[in-house]
Amino acid sequence: MEKSAVLLLLLPHMVCKVHTMKCTGDNPLQILHQWYQPGDILIGEIATHIGYVAYQVYFTEHPSGDFIHLSAVMTKFYQHILALVFAIKEINQNPNILPNVTLGFHIYDSYVDKRWTYRTIFDLLFQSYSFSPNFKCGIQKYVIGVIGGLGFETSSYMADILSSYKIPQISFGSFKSTHFPSFYHMVPNEALQYVGIVQLLVHFRWKWVGLITFDNEGGEDFLQTLEPMLSRNGICVAFIERTLRKVHLDSVDALLKFRDSNAAVFLESKAKVIVVYGEAPTILWLAKALWESAQMMSIRDTEHMERTSKGKVWVTTAQIDFAVTNFLKGFDIQIFHGALSFTIHSNAVPQFQKFLQSKKPSWTNENGFIREFWEEVFDCEFPVSMNPTNTNKMCTGEERLDSIPATIFEMSMTGHSYNIYNAVYAIAHSLHMMYSYRAKHAAVKGGDKLTFLTLEPWQLHPFLQRISFNNSAGDKIMFNDYGELVAGFDMTNLVTFPNNSYIRVKVGKLEAQPLPGKELTIHEDRTEWHRDLSQKPPFSLCNEKCYPGYSKKMKEGKKFCCYDCALCPEGKVSNQEDMDSCITCPAGHFPNKFQDQCIPKIPRFLFFEEPLSIILAFMALFFSLVTAVVLAIFIKYQDTPIVKANNRSLTYILLVSLFLCFLCSLLFIGKPNQVTCLLRQTAFGIIFSVAVSSLLAKTVTVVVAFMASKPGNILRKWVGKKLASSVVISCSSIQIGICALWLAAYPPFPDLDVHSLTTEIIVQCNEGSVTLFYCLFGYLGFLAIVCFTMAFLARKLPDSFNEAKFITFSMLVFCSVWLSFLPTYLSTRGRDMVVVEIFSILASSAGLLGCIFLPKCFILIVRPEMNNREHLIRKQISICNN
Repeated sequence: MEKSAVLLLLLPHMVCKVHTMKCTGDNPLQILHQWYQPGDILIGEIATHIGYVAYQVYFTEHPSGDFIHLSAVMTKFYQHILALVFAIKEINQNPNILPNVTLGFHIYDSYVDKRWTYRTIFDLLFQSYSFSPNFKCGIQKYVIGVIGGLGFETSSYMADILSSYKIPQISFGSFKSTHFPSFYHMVPNEALQYVGIVQLLVHFRWKWVGLITFDNEGGEDFLQTLEPMLSRNGICVAFIERTLRKVHLDSVDALLKFRDSNAAVFLESKAKVIVVYGEAPTILWLAKALWESAQMMSIRDTEHMERTSKGKVWVTTAQIDFAVTNFLKGFDIQIFHGALSFTIHSNAVPQFQKFLQSKKPSWTNENGFIREFWEEVFDCEFPVSMNPTNTNKMCTGEERLDSIPATIFEMSMTGHSYNIYNAVYAIAHSLHMMYSYRAKHAAVKGGDKLTFLTLEPWQLHPFLQRISFNNSAGDKIMFNDYGELVAGFDMTNLVTFPNNSYIRVKVGKLEAQPLPGKELTIHEDRTEWHRDLSQKPPFSLCNEKCYPGYSKKMKEGKKFCCYDCALCPEGKVSNQEDMDSCITCPAGHFPNKFQDQCIPKIPRFLFFEEPLSIILAFMALFFSLVTAVVLAIFIKYQDTPIVKANNRSLTYILLVSLFLCFLCSLLFIGKPNQVTCLLRQTAFGIIFSVAVSSLLAKTVTVVVAFMASKPGNILRKWVGKKLASSVVISCSSIQIGICALWLAAYPPFPDLDVHSLTTEIIVQCNEGSVTLFYCLFGYLGFLAIVCFTMAFLARKLPDSFNEAKFITFSMLVFCSVWLSFLPTYLSTRGRDMVVVEIFSILASSAGLLGCIFLPKCFILIVRPEMNNREHLIRKQISICNN
């Protein structure tokens, strides 16, 4: 409202023509600080160097021109003034830019006050000695452009007036847009800085941060923009502290609030990282709060001091500069040691430091800033001082600027000064482009100097908007379509020293046009951290991190960054810190003891090298050898009665089958492959069916022979080898048919079972078809039961060397083994299942071999006298008498 009132009172709606006349207005309030150097064309600057606290203005009396003598001289910002002077000096000495045209300047101070900003702008544009807005009185001042201000508010106050006259304004510190077409930013777009802040926090995994900002519109915009970005990246705000930008000393409430503001909130917070947004006064407020807190801590208990004095990591935005006033000269800058700052990109400008060292206090009135600056910096006084404070020390003018701390004044060009330097050159190059354009399209008037004095500021905009040049430091300067500098930011690390000085070390950069997500580059190895930090870089979390093996468990009613840690459930792991939930290991892996990593499961099968495999293989080979020996014995004694009495051919088939049964168990040892998987069960099933069929044929032969011995029995014609062969072939063919169907339709194949066992991968043969697998075993069991039944019924038939009782006992062993095999086989997994099957094959085969052939071998070798016809006849007669 106040801004609108000033504009309505002072400005017309439209200015068509500016008149030159002799003005007789009232003398305005006296401007105490200015620096004027005449020239053909002037560049104005509104600096922020001195701040005075003034009374409120009431419209009941004439506003007082008196300041309250509570001045705050921002000595560090005197460099902003010298940067403009230096740039204009270079341009005037450069014959390649604006030849035959001399640039001048007129520099004012905003005094960090709206009224004085308006006042100085009017004085810059119109006559200084009488207040007549919209008229140029007396001497002519051709102001082609104005540079300023440092902050958004000062810049917007200037733009209120300058935009009405379409005078180019280049702000060197304000990021916020004013929506005026004549307004230019010598700074990048602020959105890039927000991206950099978030990426910095994400890079160091800082999840719990504090925010400090101005209690004004700019601060609220900052919070509304940044907080959602932080949330999207898993970062929480521990606290928000809003600072007072300025205070009126006639407001009691404001004074009390200003006095009571302190750093207790953020010093006692668990947040190790604090993001500070604002302008130079933000650091002043923060320094004051920290200084007051330090004074209070000195009288508190030691425990409280230790808790609150631990180091913090300060992250500051590009608008902020580490500068203090005379009120805080005793403030220890080392509390900010290790601060990370986004700073406006800058490079060393040649000869600038030499220029600073050449500046001495002048006894003339040209420079209205240097006296107070010099007195403030060196704590001395000139013979005539505006604010006498120290009558004991007189200024000699020979003091050296390079001897004072960087918080008071820096010898290297700061980012803001670099922007001012570039802004002056941008205006000069724009003028040069216009000069070249007019040289082609206009005549020369009055000798060899072009008619620049008829130049209107608004005519500069087309050239300024498309300006592009390389400055003396090698950086390219140009504006985008929104009047913003096309550039990035530097990431600097504040390194402080005991003498209250500091240096900025570049540790990274924030690129303007990189790949998304890659804007920020930071070098941790160059970064120094606060000396009180125990962990470097520090953790900034609401609570302790959840280590691997644990996952987050949200706390009800708390921010999502605050959580408990819960142990992962059985079978799950968390292999990183602060995982939201535990995860299941991928196939083929299992959790370790601490559930913080997945271990590959061990492939398990019956290795040849295992002791158990060696034992089983030895048993298989041993019984195979025994079977071969038995076969050799029977072949040797093939013409003896005991061999001939029980179908010699069936005996050979049975022995060969048993020999192959023992050997087929070796197919189950070793890593399964395509061949072994195809042969394992099918070979076993066919060979065993042949063996059992042979026993069944023996039994059937005995039964048929007994029944055929009765006169007139029709079975007499079946007695002989033909019957035995038919039984073996027919019974075996059915099993062969089952196996052929199995191999053709659902062939077994090597497979990995990664789920059955926790720590092992079972390398096995997938049977392909479980139905056909059980059909094979079912048919084999059927044959065994039929054979056992018939042998049991025929065990007492009166036949020479009747094998029925031996077959009965062998089939009893066979069935017992395989009936025990089934539940054991179904209840085991992996190699144990294979061992069970091998053992069952060996046991059942050995049972058949021992029960049937051991008695015969005993007679053939040990009791050969019993292997004769007479003995068989006597035995048969004895059986019949019984």
